[in-house]
Amino acid sequence: MALHLLLVLFSYMLLTQVVEGNTDDFDCVDIYKQPAFQNPLLKHHKIQEIFNLDDNLDRKNEYKVNDQRCPKGTVPILKQRNGTESVHLDTVEYPGQHFATIETVLDGSIYRGAEARISLHSLTVQNNQYSKSQIWLENGPRNELNSIQVGWAAHPRLYGDTRTRFTIYWTADGYKNSGCYNIQCPGFVIVTRIPWIGKAFSRTSIYGGNETISFTPQVFQDGLSGNWGLKIFNNVIGYWPKELFTHLNNGASLIRFGGNTFMSPDGISPPMGNEHFPVIDFQKSSHYLHVKVKNSNYQLVDIEDSKTRRYSDSYQCYRLSYWGYSKSNGVSFSFGGPGGDCGHGSGGLASFWKQEIQLVVTSSCKNLINAEITYENKKFLPLLYMRARRQSTKATMGKNHRRSSRVQRVQCSEMTRNGELGVGEGI
Repeated sequence: MALHLLLVLFSYMLLTQVVEGNTDDFDCVDIYKQPAFQNPLLKHHKIQEIFNLDDNLDRKNEYKVNDQRCPKGTVPILKQRNGTESVHLDTVEYPGQHFATIETVLDGSIYRGAEARISLHSLTVQNNQYSKSQIWLENGPRNELNSIQVGWAAHPRLYGDTRTRFTIYWTADGYKNSGCYNIQCPGFVIVTRIPWIGKAFSRTSIYGGNETISFTPQVFQDGLSGNWGLKIFNNVIGYWPKELFTHLNNGASLIRFGGNTFMSPDGISPPMGNEHFPVIDFQKSSHYLHVKVKNSNYQLVDIEDSKTRRYSDSYQCYRLSYWGYSKSNGVSFSFGGPGGDCGHGSGGLASFWKQEIQLVVTSSCKNLINAEITYENKKFLPLLYMRARRQSTKATMGKNHRRSSRVQRVQCSEMTRNGELGVGEGI
């Protein structure tokens, strides 16, 4: 009897061993019993073990991992702290978000992945705020949006602390019913024995210091399986099975890089990046280096200037400086800011970008058009700075989510800020 109890205890310890970090505790769970396989869509899914990898970046100054790892046949699962919530606020029901990003234009291009070297920073964030620096890969209309998000976040409501942590997210239906952070719902399949998902970074960059601490995540669609892999240091740590998605199975139509914040109920937004406005000195700016995408041929290439737009919706709080390409840093940009009273951000008109809207020009001159936008009986009055030709036609507008809108008297051929109206401008 005693021997039987000992064997049971040994088996339990083997399946749920604990990897202890500085403050994080991970359970080591049998790879075939991890949360992902509780998803009915993955009932017959076979774990992918082999991926096509490439690695051509200089990895100096990147975050170094320790030797902590789970035993063979198990994977690390971050313990959920009491009082934390698995909640995602990137939805239209939660206005108060702000962004400073670069993103690809919606021109019909299809992408099979994205990669960038992202600097790491520690931030002061209140309990009901968050601040992120991440990569988005998306496809589909708003109500059916497929989205994968990877980067770091300071998110007290999610983690119970303000530490800078490696964070992932996915949704397959526009944030309605599917998807979650990390592995708080079944979906993402972990294949590494090293604790990564939800891990707190023990080192971050110091403003004006001699060394910038960074890491380089890559999200890629495997050309054979169609699954979306996640790798760091050229090692795959897990993947999103293709069974989770609809539109992303055809590739990503939009890729975005940069920062995102959410304000507290008192209307105050947290810092973004390293809490400072961007400057050309990377030791004093939060930044992305070697910004790359995988094209439709699965080739990892520098993102093209002509296929991107830059966007920041609260100049007094957050800014972005795009540096373009250099031999040493590839395509790069800096971003960030102190936050503060930044307004309600992109929760207003931004929620309409993928909807049909009516735009009527009320008056115009050489380079200024007064227009009226109507959506669900609500009217908005943006000022559109552009060149205009006098004729009745259709025009496109918006955050690169282009939809035709009937315009009277003019055709909009060029808008401000890289040719398009930014979210919240003039509203």
